Amino acid sequence: MQKIIDRFVKYITVDTQSDPDNPAFPSTEKQWDLAHILVGELKEIGMQDVTIDDNCYIMATLPSNVDFKVPTIGFIAHIDTSPDYTGTNVKPQFHPNYDGKDIVLNKEENIVLSPSYFDDLLLYKGQTLITTDGTTLLGADDKAGITEIVSAMEYLINHPEIKHGKIRICFTPDEEVGKGAHMFDVEKFGAEWAYTMDGSQVGELEYENFNAAGAKVTVNGKIVHPGYAKGKMINSMLIANEFIAALPKNEIPQETEGYEGFFHLHGMEGEVEKTTLEYIIRDHDMELFEGRKALFQKVADDLNEKLGSKLVEVEVKDQYFNMRKQIEPVMHIVDIAEEAMKQLNIKPIIKAIRGGTDGSQLSYKGLPCPNIFAGGHNFHGRYEYVPAESIQLATEVIVKIAKITAERAQ
Repeated sequence: MQKIIDRFVKYITVDTQSDPDNPAFPSTEKQWDLAHILVGELKEIGMQDVTIDDNCYIMATLPSNVDFKVPTIGFIAHIDTSPDYTGTNVKPQFHPNYDGKDIVLNKEENIVLSPSYFDDLLLYKGQTLITTDGTTLLGADDKAGITEIVSAMEYLINHPEIKHGKIRICFTPDEEVGKGAHMFDVEKFGAEWAYTMDGSQVGELEYENFNAAGAKVTVNGKIVHPGYAKGKMINSMLIANEFIAALPKNEIPQETEGYEGFFHLHGMEGEVEKTTLEYIIRDHDMELFEGRKALFQKVADDLNEKLGSKLVEVEVKDQYFNMRKQIEPVMHIVDIAEEAMKQLNIKPIIKAIRGGTDGSQLSYKGLPCPNIFAGGHNFHGRYEYVPAESIQLATEVIVKIAKITAERAQ
């Protein structure tokens, strides 16, 4: 346990925040800092074929230790942390034998992690929680996943009595800005299937995710002196407000759950002459997803008809799709992960991801890739935490998956 904690702390104290506004790959130079540490560590524990390419993708191999054919499997995690909240100067705090009460993250700023608001905390009474000091995110998303993969590979190397086939691992940059799979070389990786270690609560096993699109609305207005504006001024901000109000008011993130889709306004900038709205559009069902995009365009068309001029412009771009379509033909890969959890007395929680994952894009690139829990909670902000025991359990799940895959092949 202490070795796992020390490894995790080493990773999270390296700032790897990605940048959505930089088209470079990776989007921040500081992601290389952790990448080079990982390359050295993988070589040190005995991994083979350790490589890092020009785009900051790290790959490595654990050779098979059996004399029969076993499918090559992979495990994947991402290096970067979210641009939503700072990852600079992370100071982890440790709370052994958590008692189920409020945790004061920062006394000076009165920042409190409370089970009255984050009730998942109560799942981990008696365990060792790792939290932030309230001024940064933690980075369990996804440095817990990296910790688990490295720790599992080291365990398998040190325990050759556990039989397994060839295992490939990869650590990717820029997952948090939607580019984690863009430069992933599936052919070079050479696995029949893989698992991303990037989920949350212990037991999560996911092979469904949102279909996703990004949308930009541009509203054009006309500025004149407000004292002489009658019949002349066109205030783009007021038109933008009409656009927002025309979308279903309850189909937003804070009003939806499970398989319910939404429209999410996440950015707005405006003045009289021009206003822009930034949206994301999400739905698990492809038909409903296409309907959402059509409705989005219809709202713009209706406004333009009402105004008698094409003042509202809409641009919608697909981002990724539900990987369920790619996973269902090879459901045995989900079954193996489920069996691994059951053998460790972990109750599998099979549910749809209300978001995206590198596994979605990778599945459509020919590498089926369900997502497994990494153990953290409250990602992308100051209230992020992870139980050390969850990191250890996820490490054990990786080892079990390797073992079961070989057993089924034999």
